Amino acid sequence: MATETAMLSLDNPVFVTYLLAASIMLLKLMLQPWMTVVRMMTVRAGFRSPEDARKSPLNPTPSSGQLEPNEHVERSRRMNLNDLESIPGFLMAGFLFVLTEPPLILAQVLIWGYVIARGAHFIAYLTAQLHDVRATCWTFSSLPVLVMAVYILLAGLSA
Repeated sequence: MATETAMLSLDNPVFVTYLLAASIMLLKLMLQPWMTVVRMMTVRAGFRSPEDARKSPLNPTPSSGQLEPNEHVERSRRMNLNDLESIPGFLMAGFLFVLTEPPLILAQVLIWGYVIARGAHFIAYLTAQLHDVRATCWTFSSLPVLVMAVYILLAGLSA
């Protein structure tokens, strides 16, 4: 039991690496919808449900076009969906990876590699880069998670 406690403590640099990276990714995951809301309110379009286009304190002058898709808003929604597809897997794999007690350098390369690649993916998506650029960034974020998953599996099989 003492080993488990030490493993999940701030004395463990692998856990601290994960903790910092997971915090950044959680902030990204939770702030992206706010970006969508800001974009919706700025362009006053891209609302989704019929009741969203009714008069209210936040929508004092509704218009019929508010329910039409708006690319500025939809881009942010797509970024959010991509985060929802990627970040939870990283959070789970990263946590389980910490439990396998990997070498610090391996953990740092994989964990920070993921964060950097997701940051690059965000910038590529935000600036409407070609699919090839986004796909490359996505690939470089997917690979560390796959490596962690294989490492976890092998650690489990050898236990």
